[in-house]
Amino acid sequence: MDTSFAGRRRRDLVVAFCLAAIAAVVPLFVKDVYVQNIMVLTLMYGALSQSWNILSGYCGQISLGHALYFGIGAYTTALLFTKFGVLPWFGMLGGGIISAIIAMALGYPCFRLRGHYFVIATIVIAEIGLLLFHNWDWAGAALGIDIPVRGDSWLKFQFTRSKLPYFYFALALACVAWFVTWWLEDSKWGYWWRAVKDNPDAAESLGVVVFNSKMGAAAVSAFLVAVGGSFYAQFVSYIDPESVMGFQFSLLMALPAVLGGIGTLWGPLLGAIILIPLTELTRSFIGGSGRGVDLIVYGGLIIAISLARPQGLVGLFSPKRKEVAR
Repeated sequence: MDTSFAGRRRRDLVVAFCLAAIAAVVPLFVKDVYVQNIMVLTLMYGALSQSWNILSGYCGQISLGHALYFGIGAYTTALLFTKFGVLPWFGMLGGGIISAIIAMALGYPCFRLRGHYFVIATIVIAEIGLLLFHNWDWAGAALGIDIPVRGDSWLKFQFTRSKLPYFYFALALACVAWFVTWWLEDSKWGYWWRAVKDNPDAAESLGVVVFNSKMGAAAVSAFLVAVGGSFYAQFVSYIDPESVMGFQFSLLMALPAVLGGIGTLWGPLLGAIILIPLTELTRSFIGGSGRGVDLIVYGGLIIAISLARPQGLVGLFSPKRKEVAR
């Protein structure tokens, strides 16, 4: 391994540990529930975007249908808990496994498509899943599922008096998603995915099994996204098809990575730190007019950031940029 690359990876690990330690103590000083809620959502979307980035950033298979896996994770946990009394922790694991299997099953026909055809296919499949849950009576159909609250407990993963437990779980999820990406980046899978992204035909000529590489990326990405969906179901205690499988979830998973730097280790987290608070604050303070002013401001800022840094905000911290500045 190149010494500079190895050194960068060690620095990334140290920086990640320091940032996680700092993030862990922030809620002890921030008592405002609204701000805590924004922090929880920021960490959750950071983890989701990091998971999306595995398939779409590193492997180059742009998906706008990841809301399907998010919804499957949420519904698996909610249904198992409300119908059979199964603890949410088992629901998270089950939802992740089911989503990974479905991702590979859907990938079998879809990964034969390329470019915008694949993107369209992911959107269509996610919308089909949304319609199915809208009409699935056993799962609550359009009315959704109200998850009963049975007291504060880590065992049942329910908390009504404080958002801190949700914050720390979201932080753990973001750390796990980041570490999985960090580990895969230097594995044979990471090299395969980058080769497939750059030139699948050349990668195949060099012995990379392109189809299997895509399937592996889809399974890992879907599993982590589904765990995020399970967490969200417990966090809000109520889900319906639109609230966990709507197209906006697919966009909110993709946007942080795109703006932060798609196919990079830090891009999704950086993008989430900027985008999610921006989304929540514009909705809260200027979204009540009913004229869509919050969406105009939000969209305008996204366009401005994209124009200023087309390669992603993570490029601001790249060594090449610093060398040019000198």
